[in-house]
Amino acid sequence: MGDPGREEYKIQSFDAETQQLLKTALKDPGAVDLEKVANVIVDHSLQDCVFSKEAGRMCYAIIQAESKQAGQSVFRRGLLNRLQQEYQAREQLRARSLQGWVCYVTFICNVFDYLRVNNMPMMALVNPVYDCLFRLAHPDSLSKEEEVGDGSDSCGGSWSLAQLNTSLQSMEVDCLVLQLHRVGEQLEKMNRQRMDELFVLIRDGFLLPSGLSSLAQLLLLEIIEFRAAGWKTTPAAHKYYYSELSD
Repeated sequence: MGDPGREEYKIQSFDAETQQLLKTALKDPGAVDLEKVANVIVDHSLQDCVFSKEAGRMCYAIIQAESKQAGQSVFRRGLLNRLQQEYQAREQLRARSLQGWVCYVTFICNVFDYLRVNNMPMMALVNPVYDCLFRLAHPDSLSKEEEVGDGSDSCGGSWSLAQLNTSLQSMEVDCLVLQLHRVGEQLEKMNRQRMDELFVLIRDGFLLPSGLSSLAQLLLLEIIEFRAAGWKTTPAAHKYYYSELSD
């Protein structure tokens, strides 16, 4: 878990009014509509993967400030309600926007990493986080044989279907591996059986006969070895994988 005590937050991408809303929520939560704040943070997290990577830290800080100021949990309740709504519609989100889906998984894992109840991870988030990671490890996420759009990138260029498949596959594999590095050990302590089942899927994915890029294979092999080493990177593994990724 990162240091939630740092005061700098990446909110420059918000408009001036929203920046002020978030700053006030952090310093004087009773002065703002905290349900609105929760919705603003979730909405932006689904659009901005950079923000979604650290939004959990901001949520933790607001929850702590509200608890200290008023002994209430309006923000936490609003946040969890929105996370549940997006979780229930996760397949529709993935079909509509793969980037939005990856941002959502990043955000819910980030929230799981930071939020604590009696110094323990929130049990209510354990199975939803597992379900998201299972979806990322599902064969159709790894093989990418489904329809993927019209072949145009965001800059107006044109990609071949093979290039698009590799790009989309990479987004989900990258997200899966990054989140397991972040919260895998915590999740395993909460439910080892589900982690064992997840890694059966990951090993099966690594052995896919076709459709898996060499980079995706390397990332999956790295996370398999990372868990086998007790959720640590050995010096030999670090040297091998980072030299391979840099080539």
